[in-house]
Amino acid sequence: MARAADSGLQRPDDHLIVLFGATGDLAKRKLIPGLFRLAKARLMPRQFRIIGTAPPSFAMTTEEFRAFALEAVHTFDHSAFDQAEWDSFCSKISFAPAELGDEDALRDEVAKARAEIGTGVRLLHHLAVPPFAFASMVELLGVAELTNNARVVCEKPFGTDLHSAQELNRMLRSHFDESQIFRIDHFLGKESVDNVLALRFANGLFEPMWNRDNVSYIQIDVPEKISIEGRAAFFEETGAFRDMVVTHLFQVLGVVAMEPPVSLDAKPLRDEMVKVFESMLPLDVSQVVRGQYEGYRDEPGVSPYSQAETFVALKCEIDNWRWKGVPFYLRTGKSLAQSRQVITIGFREPVMRIFPGDVGVRSRRGNKLVIDFADPGSIDLHFFAKLPGPQMRLGNAEMTFSYEDSFSSSHNLQGYEQLILNAMIGNQALFTRSDGIERLWEISQPLLNAPPPVEMYEPGSWGPDAVDELISPFHWFLPE
Repeated sequence: MARAADSGLQRPDDHLIVLFGATGDLAKRKLIPGLFRLAKARLMPRQFRIIGTAPPSFAMTTEEFRAFALEAVHTFDHSAFDQAEWDSFCSKISFAPAELGDEDALRDEVAKARAEIGTGVRLLHHLAVPPFAFASMVELLGVAELTNNARVVCEKPFGTDLHSAQELNRMLRSHFDESQIFRIDHFLGKESVDNVLALRFANGLFEPMWNRDNVSYIQIDVPEKISIEGRAAFFEETGAFRDMVVTHLFQVLGVVAMEPPVSLDAKPLRDEMVKVFESMLPLDVSQVVRGQYEGYRDEPGVSPYSQAETFVALKCEIDNWRWKGVPFYLRTGKSLAQSRQVITIGFREPVMRIFPGDVGVRSRRGNKLVIDFADPGSIDLHFFAKLPGPQMRLGNAEMTFSYEDSFSSSHNLQGYEQLILNAMIGNQALFTRSDGIERLWEISQPLLNAPPPVEMYEPGSWGPDAVDELISPFHWFLPE
């Protein structure tokens, strides 16, 4: 992994990081291993402390939390383990329970850490808590007077509809300025998603084609093989649309569809993404397929009559000069055939047909730019070429760029690591903004008000049969 001195990055200011929900799954899988990897890369501040916190019912001692953190690193950090690095990192970890109305232990631990680091230390609060606990944690920070010289990282989903998102934004702004608020979407921290900007705006080959004159459709496809994995309570309340589409897939759409920003600084970059969201038409419920895999209702905690979707596919439209008339197809779900993260840009067919052969078969495979944004990522250009022989016959051809084969993976930061580093530096470019989030909930309201009934699908399939009708006359790139 790149070290700060090697990459030219300036280290963040001295920081005190408070992990709310520190005993939960997200902290174990992503946050603690990510912070350790940043420390090994010399990308953490020179002076830092990490305080884990959770309600008293989930409390740990500092030693128990350090053991929990070590298990997380051994399980989810697949880079080489260095005992000396761990000992240094571990010495900076502590734990203090807290909930609204019982803030003293956390307040005291923060005061102790501040005294150890010195004046000027900045606070970073990462709220890795369920949606129902979000408001009380924000209120806790205000009551405990932990908002000065502080930033707050908010996990998705940010609200469950327009009203709840507006209320959360109002509550946040009652304690924090917008410049202090970092609404995280780890898809935006992916190297391969950021590379869409480089592909478009650094290459004169692609940008002139990136519009309705040359593009017939765009797909953003994020199937997952895993089931809900015991998260019945979450899925019954949230479902695949709120969990994945409003947060992740719409954000990727914003990156794909934006106009060129004047720079990659936070304001111009986010301005262009919000312009895309403002141009999106409200969702047409007739162009949405909701699915539920067979066996979901047998999961513990799931109603036998549940209408929570574990799958969703939809068509959306952007009503602006660049994309008018170009359909965007989004699909995601659990217990599907593969786990992939793919953007497919289908280019228009030539006006004249001068080559012999089956046009239907040719059009399904060729004329596509396929961006695989599952790290490390790749870019494939699918086109037609002449097959060897005396006759003019076309065959499918492909040109591939692979991150893994082209660049050293040792320089990669995973999505959460990139975003935590940016939050400490104060760079909001890859974080969502309040007006963008509220607009996405606004265009989603027709679906939230009148969702179509779920259609059952077999685990290991590609979802309900209706998804092929949804995208007709085009085809899903997956399965290939």
